[in-house]
Amino acid sequence: DLPLLQVIPNRAFRCMGLNVSGVPAEVPATAQNLDLSFSNLRSLGANYFSSVPELQLLDLTRCHLHTIEHNSFKDLHKLSTLILTANPLQYLGTAAFYGLTSLKKLVLVETSLTSLTDLPIGHLHTLQELNLGHNNIASLKLPKYFTNMTSLRYLSFSSNKITYISKGDLDALREVNRLNLTLVLSLNDIKYIEPGSFAKIHLGELVLRSSFETLDMMHTSLQGLTGLQVNRLIVGEFSNSQRLEDFQSGLLSGLCQVQMQEFVLICFRKFKNNTDTLFNCIANVSSIRLVDLYLEEVSEVPMFSQVKHLECKRCSFQEVPATKLSLFKELRVLRVTKSKRLNSFRQKFSSLSNLEVIDLSENHLSFSSCCSPQFLNCPNLKHLNLSFNSDIRLTGDFTNVRNLLYLDLQHTKLFGPGSYPVFLSLQKLIYLDISYTRTHVRSQCTFCGLNSLQVLKMAGNSFENNKLANNFKNLSHLHILDISGCKLVQVDQSTFDALSELKELNISNNKLLSFDPLVYKPLQALTTLDFSNNQLSVLLDSALEILPDSLVLLDISQNLFDCSCIHLNFLKWIKQKQELLQNKELMVCHTPTDVKNVSLSSFDLSSCKLSASTVTLSVITLLTAVVFLFLIYKYYFQLYYSLVLLSGCKNSAERGDTYDAFVIHSSKDQEWVIRELVEPLEGGTPPFQLCLYYRDFLPGVPVVTNIIQEGFLSSRNVIAVISTDFLESKWCSFEFDIAQSWQLVEGKAGIIMIVLEEVNKTLLRQRLGLFRYLRRNTYLEWKKQEISRHIFWRQLIGVLLEGKKWN
Repeated sequence: DLPLLQVIPNRAFRCMGLNVSGVPAEVPATAQNLDLSFSNLRSLGANYFSSVPELQLLDLTRCHLHTIEHNSFKDLHKLSTLILTANPLQYLGTAAFYGLTSLKKLVLVETSLTSLTDLPIGHLHTLQELNLGHNNIASLKLPKYFTNMTSLRYLSFSSNKITYISKGDLDALREVNRLNLTLVLSLNDIKYIEPGSFAKIHLGELVLRSSFETLDMMHTSLQGLTGLQVNRLIVGEFSNSQRLEDFQSGLLSGLCQVQMQEFVLICFRKFKNNTDTLFNCIANVSSIRLVDLYLEEVSEVPMFSQVKHLECKRCSFQEVPATKLSLFKELRVLRVTKSKRLNSFRQKFSSLSNLEVIDLSENHLSFSSCCSPQFLNCPNLKHLNLSFNSDIRLTGDFTNVRNLLYLDLQHTKLFGPGSYPVFLSLQKLIYLDISYTRTHVRSQCTFCGLNSLQVLKMAGNSFENNKLANNFKNLSHLHILDISGCKLVQVDQSTFDALSELKELNISNNKLLSFDPLVYKPLQALTTLDFSNNQLSVLLDSALEILPDSLVLLDISQNLFDCSCIHLNFLKWIKQKQELLQNKELMVCHTPTDVKNVSLSSFDLSSCKLSASTVTLSVITLLTAVVFLFLIYKYYFQLYYSLVLLSGCKNSAERGDTYDAFVIHSSKDQEWVIRELVEPLEGGTPPFQLCLYYRDFLPGVPVVTNIIQEGFLSSRNVIAVISTDFLESKWCSFEFDIAQSWQLVEGKAGIIMIVLEEVNKTLLRQRLGLFRYLRRNTYLEWKKQEISRHIFWRQLIGVLLEGKKWN
């Protein structure tokens, strides 16, 4: 075995922590990605990487490098990314980076750099990203060679020692239009920017977050931006390193002489009563974003404001400030979202003739008389998003918003729809989402008036008597219909008669027993049909005949299929339509018992030839099943858990490792798991497949069965995210106990513990079993520091890669 890990066979290799002193001989010349981080290279001589000329990415993080000689990378003409993070560089030869003719990204974070003058990168004309963060650079004076680096798109001086910016420091940027360049000066201690320093400079983006020690320094320094032209200017703080909390009157007055398309103000915790100057110098900006501000009311709006796009995200409004916002007369797009305190909508928007989009989603709004009274003289309003709020009462009055095209009310408790035709006046509406709004459809005229509707989503609601009865008779232009999870048990014959243009139908997660050909025959334009997770036993010949030729995706998985030989035609059809069928692995026999859980795709058609031995075997099997079921019934509570676990272990070899890891976590940590764990692992290279209870557990199956069969027995590893909420959760405790049983029965050592740094240590000690496990086993810690996270990811990915099978 090679003393290194092939992340992607013959292409990507990881040698992290192997303490190598050079390129391992086992790495072939065809390698494209090479990770030598945490090695002991110390210095790089000429032609150091001549044995791997095809490299495209090279990671030399923390390799104790202090010297890089001339021509060290000479042979790497295809290298596009070079990472030198956390090396105490003392000497760089003038030709250190010679030969890197294709380099696009150079990371020199935490490399003890003090100046740009001796950085030999002037010949890297293809460079697009240069990260110089976490160094000791005190001057922003850009050498003349930056003039020739016309491909540069990202230049970061984050967390350096820059205190003063003088006129002439950025002359190299002034000579060439830099409309695509992002310049990051965050986390410095800027005391003063000399006026004229940014004059006649064109940038794509300038970032100044946590860049000033005091408000006075910020106010004075912003005046030094006079003459700057920038597409986006970001000013503010970081939530975890706030030095400035108060927003004072006149703080942004220095921006009056800055030309910008978009302004972002982020993370200010305190706004004094006098905030009337907030918009004074940014009223002519096309787009304004206010993020994470403890702003309780909108400041005065100057006359003749040119703002077209305004977003207030995670602000502290308690009421929708419609009156003040209506003073932005040129406004086209307005978003006020994710404000936990926002619950009232009493004010009215008025005289916004250009307004097209209003997004008030993910707040806690609760109001009645929606939606005409809230919008006066807003004739061009096309998109209205009120989703993920508390509760809204629809009266049917949409007079002032009759031109709406898109209306999103999902996951907001609604009063009105279902009882009478509240959408009657929305003749132009083409998109309506009322999913999970607790709507109970009693009236067959619920959707009357929606003659132009093309998309209707109402999953998770209910119909009178759990039956569809001609509820969509006027939706003749409907293209997409989602009625999943509506507890349906019956669909009347005329339900879909008017839907001749329907292309996508999702009727999954209901309780339908049959697929009546007379009901679905009108859907001749259908391309996608999801009938999964119902109680369908078979598709009869008459049903197969009416399936339209346009159908390209059909999902009938997780139904109760009868694989009796009387349905031989259906079983043959399944084998013939493998390309059409989705989730084939979830299409298994439910009856007869002798073929239960057998995949329909692999069903042995020859078994349908009847013989005496088959009859005898069937009788014996039936008697055995009766006895077995009797024992299960009698000792249900004692055996249920054991049977599920042992049954899963017995079949684990057949099931295979569907997932790389099953993630155990508290539901309160779901946002962290999605953002910090799932997205990097499943979207990275190589991608990993994680099993998540809210996404991958099978509906209609007992929770314990899902945890064992879909979680532990289908995964190579288990990841436990230990937080305070984890320690307080009984379900998490139960899952962790099963994990240890799984580890013992399967003989695996695959429990990966991730301890979040805010874990309550006292509570952890009270959990003796978990506390002892952590003391006896190595675990990972999630910390905020960049280097700690770097180590975290390399250790976690290394564990997950062990035993991973490659396609």
